[in-house]
Order: sequence, then C-alpha cells, then structure tokens
Amino acid sequence: MTESILLLSPIPADLRAALTQRFTLVEDKPGEAPRPGPRIAVTMAIHGANDAQFARLPDLRLVVSQGTGLERVDLPAAARRGIAVAYTPDVMTEDVADAAIGLMYAAARRVAEADRFVRAGRWAKERMGLGLSLHRKAAGIVGLGKIGQAIARRCAGLGMDVAWTGPRPKPDQPWPFIPDIRALAERSDVLILATPGGADTDRLVDAAVLAALGPRGVLVNIARGSVVDEEALIAALQAGGIAGAGLDVFAKEPGLDPRFLGLDNVVLAPHSASLTVETRAALIARILSDIEAFRDGRPFLDAAAGAV
Repeated sequence: MTESILLLSPIPADLRAALTQRFTLVEDKPGEAPRPGPRIAVTMAIHGANDAQFARLPDLRLVVSQGTGLERVDLPAAARRGIAVAYTPDVMTEDVADAAIGLMYAAARRVAEADRFVRAGRWAKERMGLGLSLHRKAAGIVGLGKIGQAIARRCAGLGMDVAWTGPRPKPDQPWPFIPDIRALAERSDVLILATPGGADTDRLVDAAVLAALGPRGVLVNIARGSVVDEEALIAALQAGGIAGAGLDVFAKEPGLDPRFLGLDNVVLAPHSASLTVETRAALIARILSDIEAFRDGRPFLDAAAGAV
C-alpha cells in the first residue's frame, strides 16, 4: 500500500507532482479532530509546524520543511514528541546569493525603473535619472551563515569593501566583524540582510538603522520580511532617507503593503530568490531523499535532534 503524506500547508506544484508519483497526499485541516495514521508530513518554511498540529497527529514521526528557515517550526516540541524534522539547507545557497547581488544592482543602478522608463516611451523626451556606482563601495552583510558568506564572496569579487554583523564573531572568516548593526549600516553603501527570522531579529532594521545607512544607501533583503520595520522602511523610501531597496521578502506575503507599489526607488520580487530550474530540481531531490532515508531507517539531517 502506498504511504500517505500529510500536507500541513500549500506546497508548490512541482513538489506536489513529485510526491504524488510516490505517495498518497492528504490535505490537513487544522480544525479537525486528532488524525491518527500519518507518519510523514510536509510543510513550507513560511508556514512551519507547531505543537498544536503535532498534538493532533499522534503517529507523526517526520516533518519535512521546504526551505532554509526553521523559525516557524517548533523544534523543541517536535523533539519532545519524537518527531524528526528534515529541511533543505545548502540547496539554495548559491542561487539566493546571486539573487541578492541582482537586487543590489537593480536597486542601485535603477534597472527596473529604467525598463519602465523605456517601455513608457519616455526615452525620446526625457533623460533617465542617475544611478549609484557599486565598484569600491562598502557592503554590509547582516548574518554570515552560508548564504551570507556566499553573498560576501560575491561582493568582495566585485571590488567592494565587505564587513558583517551577527550574533557573534567568526574568526575564521576574512571580513571584519562589526558587532553593532547601526555601526555597520553607517559604514555601508549597501546593507544586505541574510539573517534568520524569528524573535531575535524581529524588526532588527528599524528607523535608526535606516538613518545610519543614509540617503545614498541601498537596502537588500533576501532574509525574512520580519527583519525589517516596514513602516520605517516605507517612510525612508518616501522621504529619500535611503536611496533605494531591493526586496524579495515582506512582512505579509503575498499581500504586501500597497504603498511599495507606488515607489520607483524599490525593486520588488515575489520571494523568488531561490526559484531557478536547478535549485528546484535539487530541492525536490533532497526532500525525496530525506523521506526515503527516514522510511529505510537511514541517517538524514534532523533539525530537531537535541532541540530539547
């Protein structure tokens, strides 16, 4: 008999198709009574999984989360209940780093605005506004995990002066550590956010950080929308407190604040930094591999191990 997999959240069509070839998929309904039976559940990092869901699923032994962030998965609760948590770190590192660089150039060099300028027929009548050069400028990276390191390497390769901040120094890394994010923003021409979400980073980038970045500074966010105080960011973009922003993530998705849509100095992306043909194939392969490892009793990376 084909094993059932419980879907705790909506999942992308390509992942659904791959799972359907091997398993019977069952949609979860959070308001339902306890559901015995399913051993495996799949969710998305943006939705996560919590103890209330675990309590309704007495036979659950594996949660697979698509994505790198685990802040919305209750790892201690999973560990207490004997539920392993697989996820997809590393798979999307390089493509997300590429996207961060793309957003940096798009915002600083006004790429999306220039496209709209040409399409609107304005080129024959007007002169396009000036962008900002990035060569020999300073890049500040907030969060130097694997994605942050990949971004830092790219910035350094472009001739930028790289520094970073995070919870603690990493002496093995070649770039200067700046313990205070405001100080990092003040020395940076571009501030790139690559830190995890969660309570520790909630609205880490606030009005004071944006003021330190300044009117010729650019903010790039490929981390989580929660890391930025969006009211402060919108105010800074509207008033010229910063030069521009490139945003792949928002506090509410997909229903982002409509005020962003009226701003020419912000480049908007639909949480698509990891969406390449190559990354999707690798990510789905990783999910299938981890599920099969669990079913066969073979080792796999369990994020819940030791979480209690």
